[in-house]
Amino acid sequence: MTPRVLIVDDEADIRELLDMTLARMGLECDSAASVAEAKRLLRERAYQLCLTDMRMPDGDGLQLVREIETHYPTLPVAVITAHGSTENAVAALKAGAFDYLAKPVSLAQLRTLVKSALTVPESMPEREPRGRELLGHSPAIVQVRELIGKVAKSEAPVYISGESGSGKELAARLIHQGSRRRDKPFIAVNCGAIPENLMESEFFGYRKGAFTGADSEREGFFQAADGGTLFLDEVADLPFPMQVKLLRAIQEKRVRRVGATNEEPVNVRIICATHQDLRQLMEAGRFRQDLFFRLNVIEIHMPALRECREDVPEFTQRILERLAAANGVPAPRLTSRAMAALTAYDFPGNVRELENILERALALHGGDTIDSEDLQLQPPKVGGAETAGIGGKPLQEFLDEQERQAILDALQKTRYNRTAAARLLGVTFRSLRYRMERLGLNESAG
Repeated sequence: MTPRVLIVDDEADIRELLDMTLARMGLECDSAASVAEAKRLLRERAYQLCLTDMRMPDGDGLQLVREIETHYPTLPVAVITAHGSTENAVAALKAGAFDYLAKPVSLAQLRTLVKSALTVPESMPEREPRGRELLGHSPAIVQVRELIGKVAKSEAPVYISGESGSGKELAARLIHQGSRRRDKPFIAVNCGAIPENLMESEFFGYRKGAFTGADSEREGFFQAADGGTLFLDEVADLPFPMQVKLLRAIQEKRVRRVGATNEEPVNVRIICATHQDLRQLMEAGRFRQDLFFRLNVIEIHMPALRECREDVPEFTQRILERLAAANGVPAPRLTSRAMAALTAYDFPGNVRELENILERALALHGGDTIDSEDLQLQPPKVGGAETAGIGGKPLQEFLDEQERQAILDALQKTRYNRTAAARLLGVTFRSLRYRMERLGLNESAG
């Protein structure tokens, strides 16, 4: 079946230009001059792509984007914005637009966009391949997983925040795997590891003879990621001059190699991350405001491991299985004391620290079990001293008592209806069940 495109613009010459261009690509087109007419056509026919202007006599393109996102979620929609109107483009991407074009419309960019849009999958895969999935069932992890599935369908830039070791690169890879770019390259770049004097050539490539030592032509990260995803880790470490060049490359979708006179088009999706607070850096004048708003169209915050303690047993089991398989040995069993110690630990280094702890324990333990002593967990420090307890008790014991009493109170108020108690406590039923098991309440609480 020949793909059909809906063109929405109140200017007849623009509609005609787009229609002719798409017809040459072998596509069928319908045109609408207003939001109302576009909605009528959407009800009457099935489309594989919608191109809409931002300004219409009876509304704006954002209305149409929201209408399509709500009622036709598998239909990619791209908006056409006025030249230099970055705010409109960002608003459209946040509303669910697939991509955008700036006026005057570049036919080359239009063709690239159309070819990309018509390969967007109608539905997301239900499950990522083993080893490339985001584990856990805590509310924070569930929310992140749902957001990743949603933004993967878009072309909008994504900013992933979170502490070191919290899984920011994994989230970026999952977005790429769930997108129509999954068969194209995923290029991960640690911005803090590149010397400042090499940044431009590393990002954009260089021509032979561009500088001493440039004995051959070389492509940069943008060219290597063409058609795919460019993940900029620790983007806050970029110096100001490179921030300016990066902003231009993102906005123009073109780059110039060092030593070249002409720019070349690139088609990449940008995902960036940093453990620093990018907004604070911007307010302090250490990160460009225009680049911040261009990168931060959609933000995903990766929770710290201490924020989803109920997931620690699942993380631990999966990591142990992987490490044991890599070493050619059966996975050992953790004692209840060891699991309780891990669950109570704050993990300043998050999942990366958990992996380190388990790898060390696997190497040093004896027998087929790992006990709490094998984990070699360090007590939390405050000002060089171990953290004091409350009321003469260790802090974790005090917190466990408070949590146990809160659960018992909720169960009494709901006549031991655990579903209602979970709702009263603001946690999922699964989370409540885990907490009751950890605190030994399953037998005593009915």
